[in-house]
Amino acid sequence: MDHTMILYVLAAVPLVVALLVLAWVDIRTGLLPDLITLPLAWLGLLINLDGLIAPLKDSVLGAVFGYMILWTANQMFRRIAGQDGMGYGDFKMTAALGAWFGMSMLPWIVMGACITGLGAAFSRQRSAKNQPMPFGPCLSVAGVAAMIVVFSR
Repeated sequence: MDHTMILYVLAAVPLVVALLVLAWVDIRTGLLPDLITLPLAWLGLLINLDGLIAPLKDSVLGAVFGYMILWTANQMFRRIAGQDGMGYGDFKMTAALGAWFGMSMLPWIVMGACITGLGAAFSRQRSAKNQPMPFGPCLSVAGVAAMIVVFSR
């Protein structure tokens, strides 16, 4: 096993653990705690100081645009519906994934999370139809998929 592969594995463990915990907490509580999302974002930036997964510039832009994409979508939804469509934890989690995987992977991560969310929404029971659906698990699935793609290169 070469040096880079060892670094990938060491990076993957806290990422996967954090994504699993975030998905579980969001399903149970409807919240994505700052206690996990913010350190995850910082760790993503630190991991990429030497460009392990993405160049640092790409990582910083991924964090900024990861937050801004969902924040902007929520602002548009708020103007139309008069209420928020997602929570700020979703923005922070997307920023964290942008920090880990960079700007170039961000559209794929957001699209993967949205497709996962659509699949989950279609499979929901009628009784849960009007209840809020957590987006954190969808982001977690997309984050693990991004990790598999990036680490298999």
